[in-house]
Amino acid sequence: MDRITSRKNPKIRYWRKLAGDPAFRRESGEFLCDGAKLLEEAVSGGTEVTALIAGEKADVPELPGVPVYRLPEDLLAYVSPVKTPQGLLFTCRLPARSGVPEGSRFVVLEGVQDPGNVGTVIRTARAMGYDGVLLLPGCADLYGPRTVRATMGALFRQPAAEIGYDDLERLRDGGVTLYATAPGGDCTDVRDADYGRFAVCIGSEGRGLSDRLLALCGRRLTIPMRKDCESLNAAVAAAIVMWESVRKADPV
Repeated sequence: MDRITSRKNPKIRYWRKLAGDPAFRRESGEFLCDGAKLLEEAVSGGTEVTALIAGEKADVPELPGVPVYRLPEDLLAYVSPVKTPQGLLFTCRLPARSGVPEGSRFVVLEGVQDPGNVGTVIRTARAMGYDGVLLLPGCADLYGPRTVRATMGALFRQPAAEIGYDDLERLRDGGVTLYATAPGGDCTDVRDADYGRFAVCIGSEGRGLSDRLLALCGRRLTIPMRKDCESLNAAVAAAIVMWESVRKADPV
């Protein structure tokens, strides 16, 4: 066990950069998480934990081969990506990029920049038995601390990937129907759609889906709502469609 007391320690600078810099996370191959609950989920989900960073009074589990660093509480707060640290941080190995996972039910996010929304969609997809959450450019970082925390540990079990439009086009050409959740044109009520092999595409509340993505989608879905309501939060819209798609299917 190593004790660190200075902000100038290279480890401190490294962890802070992990917390705040998506490009550095990719370069280093690690990401930073907060809290004992997330640690428990990471371990049980088979994610490789690379370091434990604990406050002076925190209980630290024994993980063979994983180094432990003790920090004063003020230094832990300096490193932590959250306002109120839970006394324990840890780093994990980023999974190897594998493209679109195997399966027949996907949710695609485009331009959803709020980490809480991205994390909530991942958590919901796990609950609904979806095969993958696919993030197109413009979304919140999949392994950012706020996104990971919003998943409540589901990220360690739910397949998710950052993809490009070419990947989505190949998915469509492979027989997966792309549904756009967008008004206009010939829309199908989400309760009446034919869900077989499909991917439902969700855009940001403000911008919706891009013309590029709309052009890839073969069909449009609509969520019935009162006329004086224009749109739903992205995570709420995704949850409604995911629920409807599995409602009559086999139990998840």
